[in-house]
Amino acid sequence: MDKIRILMLGGTSEASALAGALAGNPRFDVLLSLAGRTIKPSAQPVPVRVGGFGGAQGLATFLQDGCFDLLIDATHPYAVNISNNAAEAVLRSNTRAFALRREPWTPEAADDWQTVADVPHAIAALGAAARRVFLAIGRQEAHYAEAAPQHFYLVRSVDPIDPPLGLPFVETILDRGPFEVEREIELLSARRIDAIIAKNSGGSATYAKIEAARRLALPVIMIERASASALPTVSNVNEALAAIDHLFTLR
Repeated sequence: MDKIRILMLGGTSEASALAGALAGNPRFDVLLSLAGRTIKPSAQPVPVRVGGFGGAQGLATFLQDGCFDLLIDATHPYAVNISNNAAEAVLRSNTRAFALRREPWTPEAADDWQTVADVPHAIAALGAAARRVFLAIGRQEAHYAEAAPQHFYLVRSVDPIDPPLGLPFVETILDRGPFEVEREIELLSARRIDAIIAKNSGGSATYAKIEAARRLALPVIMIERASASALPTVSNVNEALAAIDHLFTLR
């Protein structure tokens, strides 16, 4: 019996977990694709390729040339371009597909959230008076903070920000989740943070900062997700495994 070839667009903990669940099954031949934005990505349990495809048509061609049976979009909830390309590519290549997208966080009674559409709106929402801000959005869009240089920014990312931010009051921390609540509370307290800017990534790896904000009664400016994927979507690894089993039961 021929193996079922799966191309997974990854970069999330869910993608790694799903790859691990599939790696030991002889039915599947899995290739995990990473965008290459992280300098030192975590080790993966399946073969990996790194880099883009050249848009929707490039991805469609890759799927056809590689004789892939299934595309799984398990990218970050804010990786809008690649998700749009994936949806278009499966139409052009007539490839089965679904998205693995973790559920967003929802505010609890003690949370103080202000939701905004994107990073520039989040920076603007800080206001004119100088504040001490935990900018917890990674490095790709951190440069938007340069529009409001009066604030102090604590910026955390996996890789260094290059070029460095042109800000008079900034501290950068290189770290990778998962994070612990008590450590987040210590960090926010030590830096005297009075506001947090975050993306609603969902999942547990980076939720500690949200719980820490709740405990410290700090406001969170929460950047909303873009529109949902055009692909059928599951929210966790077990649902993804069930979807794969359903798609290929008869093979």
